[in-house]
Amino acid sequence: MSDIRTADAMAVRRDDPDDVVARLEEDIIFGRLAPGARLTEDALMSRYGTSRHFVRQALVDAERRGIVRREKNVGATVRFYSAEEVRQIYEVREMLTRQAALMIPLPAPQSLIDQLTALQRGYCAKADVRDLRGIHEANDAFHVTLFAACGNPYLVRSLQDYMSLTLPMRAKNLADRDGLAQSRRQHELMIELLKGRDSWALAQLCVDHMQFSKEDYLARIAGETH
Repeated sequence: MSDIRTADAMAVRRDDPDDVVARLEEDIIFGRLAPGARLTEDALMSRYGTSRHFVRQALVDAERRGIVRREKNVGATVRFYSAEEVRQIYEVREMLTRQAALMIPLPAPQSLIDQLTALQRGYCAKADVRDLRGIHEANDAFHVTLFAACGNPYLVRSLQDYMSLTLPMRAKNLADRDGLAQSRRQHELMIELLKGRDSWALAQLCVDHMQFSKEDYLARIAGETH
């Protein structure tokens, strides 16, 4: 879409490996590089206008984050998850999400409501200008703040691990108008439910919130394997 501010429109400094890492990550998580795509060093050097050293460093970092897979005699590829892997990963994330939401004391304190409302305003501002990385960062900040209210930092850390694991599956939908509009509406409803006492409704909404991206990823990989 022409109105999306993509990373391709930004200048990259050849002497900054963090810029190369960020560009590679964005191209993967926002769907410009498809699951299973081969990542050759020469092609990435040309794509990002940088050195082989920085490309290799970016691939190592992306592998650590779980969005790239490197295999001997095969090279690097965009991490591809099978349909069964996607379902299993989301099963765990859904269980963690539901439990965290159920543990949030309701009605939530006004300080939490105010904090989430401010984060939601920032999220919407990024969405209005189609800043993909900004949308992604604001979205994660909203959810981490919400789930931190459960009071169990170990549960929150586990949730963050699974949020990172599902990043290639869910971030593409931040560029999708329908998915983004739905996400905004659901965030607003979460804030409203925090003012009440229905923990089960809040927990179910939090689980429902992640279904759009899961089903979209499953549909994408189904199309690519036929």
